[in-house]
Amino acid sequence: MAQEARAKMKRVTCTAPVNIAVIKYWGKRDEKLILPLNDSISFTLSQDEMCAKTSIAISPHFTEDKFWLNGKEESLENPRIQNCLKEIRRRASKRKLEGSTEDILNWHIHICSANNFPTAAGLASSAAGYACLVYALGQVYGVEGDLSSVARQGSGSACRSIYGGLVRWYKGELDDGSDSIAQPIAPKDHFPNLRVIICVVSSGRKKIGSTDGMRQTVLTSKLMQYRFTQSVVSRMESILEAIEKKNWSDFCDLTIADSNEMHAVCQDTFPPCVYMTDTSHTLASLVHQYNDVKISQGDINHKVCYTFDAGPNACLFVPGAVVDEVLALLLRAFPPCSSQKSDEYVKGLSAHPATLSKELMSLVTDETEAGKLKYLIHTKVGDGPRVISDTDSSLLDETTGMPKPAGGEA
Repeated sequence: MAQEARAKMKRVTCTAPVNIAVIKYWGKRDEKLILPLNDSISFTLSQDEMCAKTSIAISPHFTEDKFWLNGKEESLENPRIQNCLKEIRRRASKRKLEGSTEDILNWHIHICSANNFPTAAGLASSAAGYACLVYALGQVYGVEGDLSSVARQGSGSACRSIYGGLVRWYKGELDDGSDSIAQPIAPKDHFPNLRVIICVVSSGRKKIGSTDGMRQTVLTSKLMQYRFTQSVVSRMESILEAIEKKNWSDFCDLTIADSNEMHAVCQDTFPPCVYMTDTSHTLASLVHQYNDVKISQGDINHKVCYTFDAGPNACLFVPGAVVDEVLALLLRAFPPCSSQKSDEYVKGLSAHPATLSKELMSLVTDETEAGKLKYLIHTKVGDGPRVISDTDSSLLDETTGMPKPAGGEA
């Protein structure tokens, strides 16, 4: 029986990346279809440091649909998961794959997902998770073509994680949302040797979820009306020009401005949605001081920009030529706890903090308190979702279709 079950079971394992928006999505014009009020643009990050992994198995021998997230069984009745599953199956039903499609559409499904980074902490875990789910579903059911509109129905920003590099999510104009899709606009090396440093202030769950925060902002913030009707429209045009011309200085300024404005509308919400902390503001201030030094030296091409999603954690985009310098500055301003080893504090790509100039040393004059940051993730811009062909990497057992003992880890 075990041999027969394994023969009939169809399995796939995929990984998908985190994306970080530089022009933010905050606010929906349609809650059910997850249609945004404005276009957005994001960088897709490398999956070598941060990714979601999803293994899916379908079999005629499964007795019910099952779902596990980070090692814990969850309900598959989540409407957003169901929307993604129904849409993929609908598309699959239109295909004729050797007469077998109709059969597999009636098989039960096992889904096992895990993130290798904190969930619901403002690190775009839902974007990576739903992009991975939809991409894996597409693989197991043989669905091709654009999947971003399906991922959008799980989590709005997930549609951008379907592609690598720089990605634009179009808000669309149609009521059914069919034109609200994501498309790549530049490859991952468009800004050569660009590095990313994520400063993790907190790895805990947010007090106010993005969905609730957006809803309240749209209902109560007057500044939000100005944002999506005027300022973000103009900023989109400007940043697209900066991307086309590879004008890094302008790109930095526009990225920072949009992050600041998003958090301003959160503050303008009633009651306010407060995501940034004192440490977040200190990080932002340090970036501005660093850029002032670069500008005074006439070196505008090595500026750094920050952006904050709905959480306290900063994402810094750093030209590779100065990444060691920036890391050294961060370590001076935010030293690790004495109990932390260097590779526990600075994770990801290898880091070699530089010796700081007197001018940069002077930016941190106050006594610093260790432990204000949990850790740093050093990464880069990357590609879209991948199929993992190594069967040992699957989160599901090849015979039973149940989670492996270590199935909670990606």
